Amino acid sequence: MPQELRAVDWTGSSLALIDQTALPHRTETREIRDVDGLVDAIQRLVVRGAPAIGAAGAYGVALALLQGEREGWSAEETQAAVARVRAARPTAVNLMVCVDRVMARFDEGLDAVLAEAAAVQREDVEANRAMGAYGADWLVKKVGVVDRPLRVLTHCNTGALATAGWGTALGVIRELHARGLVEVVYADETRPLLQGSRLTAWELVQEGIPHYVQADGAAAGTILRGEVDAAIVGADRIAANGDTANKVGTVGVALACADAGIPFLVAAPTTTVDLATATGADIHIELRGEDEILEWSGVRTAPAESRGHNPAFDVTPGRLVTGLVTERGVLEISVGELPAHHLR
Repeated sequence: MPQELRAVDWTGSSLALIDQTALPHRTETREIRDVDGLVDAIQRLVVRGAPAIGAAGAYGVALALLQGEREGWSAEETQAAVARVRAARPTAVNLMVCVDRVMARFDEGLDAVLAEAAAVQREDVEANRAMGAYGADWLVKKVGVVDRPLRVLTHCNTGALATAGWGTALGVIRELHARGLVEVVYADETRPLLQGSRLTAWELVQEGIPHYVQADGAAAGTILRGEVDAAIVGADRIAANGDTANKVGTVGVALACADAGIPFLVAAPTTTVDLATATGADIHIELRGEDEILEWSGVRTAPAESRGHNPAFDVTPGRLVTGLVTERGVLEISVGELPAHHLR
């Protein structure tokens, strides 16, 4: 990209968020000045992607402090407002981790809170750059193809839009592309809100990376026909046994990769790893509104009597994950618990 995207940016008194509901047709920035606005932006996916939500939540502590000063809140009222930000999206653990980290400096005042939030943002970019290099090195070795660039598949959006900068899974793809090692990317459209076709494809265009957008239902067939060398996805929460929550549809990609015998790589910072969650069965799966899948552009597409089942995420069992890349390197997962020393 000519200039690195900043999906989350602190202006000095407010949060500037790229409105990801408007892309790819319009590039708009929303200024967020209060807690209600931030909670709404997180829940409506104006800002989305686990690391980006974490960065927004970190600055949300500062927003709450500033709003509390304007409106005369007590410390308890300000802390309650921060708790609303922390709970805005329950599946992505990064939001909770980053809010808690910044809240540890709450009693030191606004300057300390802002310094910690800025550190959260800076460290995420650094982590993404590191995992991009580690992931690219590992994939080239794992795939074992030396005479041509790679064909990779990704699901949902995991680029600069989903993070503080650079990207997780898409960051690995960007690193491969910089080395001349990407033939084509298959970007799943990612229902129900089309983060793949709206956001990932938009980022790939900015980078000049060849790609196809495909229906989620096409992914398994593309893999089993031998048209993909590896799949790379992100994560919203990783349990202690390696089970991984990611955007709904991910588990089907993992199953197809296992059957085809190709790598399924999860790219996520260590803030996404939740060692307090034993298995994927303990991960809360957010259910979104029915209209997102019963309607299209405000027009009802299902019978009036139909109900909608709209989980935002699914859980991929750890046994299907070939490797987990964090800023510390690549861990090849075996069934059981993740080694804590690698992740913390």
